[in-house]
Amino acid sequence: MDIFRIFHLQCARRLPALPGSHPCSRLHGHSFKVELVVTGDLDPVLGWVLDFADVEAAWQPIHAALDHRCLNDIDGLDNPTSENLAVWLWRELKPALSGLSAVTVMEAHDSGCTYRG
Repeated sequence: MDIFRIFHLQCARRLPALPGSHPCSRLHGHSFKVELVVTGDLDPVLGWVLDFADVEAAWQPIHAALDHRCLNDIDGLDNPTSENLAVWLWRELKPALSGLSAVTVMEAHDSGCTYRG
């Protein structure tokens, strides 16, 4: 069974690999929506896969590290595309969420990516 939790980040970034004529090569901001999916067996006693509070606890250090910051200043995010951010989030969260099965990063209401490790 899958459970999910949605979180939000307000971040600035620039995409340095793009030509200077591309608008995303300049510093700009996003209201990212991040969905974390955890897969596991339904506990027959507790009736859940994982306590949502455990997902929240794993997210808190990520939120503290990224929210209201420039992603380019974060180790490992020198080219912070949504795709690279999803991979970075996976690497940071997987040790705390062993059942993590997908990370979706949406940079706008109609565009994003999903990484499944």
